[in-house]
Amino acid sequence: MKVAGVEISKPDKVLFPDDGITKAVLAEYYAGVADRMLPHLKDRPINMQRFPDGIGKFSFYEKKVPSHFPDWVRTVEVQTADGPQRQVVIDDRRSLVYLAQQACITPHTWLSRAEHLDRPDQLVLDLDPSAPDEQSDLAKVRRATRLAGEALEDLGLTTYLKTTGSRGYHVVVPLRPEEGFDEVRAFARAVAERLVEREPDLLTLEARKANRGDRVLVDILRNGYGQTVVPPYAVRARPGAPVSAPIAWDELSRVRPAQVTIANLGRRLAAKDDPWAGMRRHASGLARARRRL
Repeated sequence: MKVAGVEISKPDKVLFPDDGITKAVLAEYYAGVADRMLPHLKDRPINMQRFPDGIGKFSFYEKKVPSHFPDWVRTVEVQTADGPQRQVVIDDRRSLVYLAQQACITPHTWLSRAEHLDRPDQLVLDLDPSAPDEQSDLAKVRRATRLAGEALEDLGLTTYLKTTGSRGYHVVVPLRPEEGFDEVRAFARAVAERLVEREPDLLTLEARKANRGDRVLVDILRNGYGQTVVPPYAVRARPGAPVSAPIAWDELSRVRPAQVTIANLGRRLAAKDDPWAGMRRHASGLARARRRL
């Protein structure tokens, strides 16, 4: 069968065994959501999280472009610790569907674009629960997410919110690509440190899970060169096939981190305006916010 002009081999291969979701279903999902998703992928290098035999089995991250990829899949050269390397860039529906054909369930994007790889155009705070029982931590994660958004807004920055499709939320600030990753991450750390000072029983910057207790991690490490984030509408390799979904701030108390899925996203898109519409028009620099901080 073909989806968006891409031949899907073994379309009946089950990628989500508990849900019966096949490679064909994944390809059709990405083809259908491409118009919404591509603006968040365009010009960004991609790390591919691939599951050849479905979730729960062997998987791997692939950064370098495989030799068998067709010429029509765009690539960009990036600098790595091992020297220059070419990575995939997804600019059109066909390339996005081709990733699904390769059993790439989740593409992970850089926070910068090809034109200025060393200067991010977004800042991300990742609010992640520490306890294994995410349901009991949900109220804490939501409170932590709200505090993070308010702190950034108080500094004069415009914030956007999305579910991760996993256990937490991302607070995203669109930036003008003026500063390097080191400067942006230092700013993110300063904001996170201020939050932890205010709410030490709720929040932590401790990377080691054993040292977090039941506090919510304010993860700022994604704001580094070559680091990646799950983009809007990407599918996560978890039962139910949840997706990372942009939500409005007033939905934080109602939408769980993994509530939006392949199965129900279409109804959501039909019923609601895009909460991230016009996002780039609100991109800002960090100089004034840094002074306020």
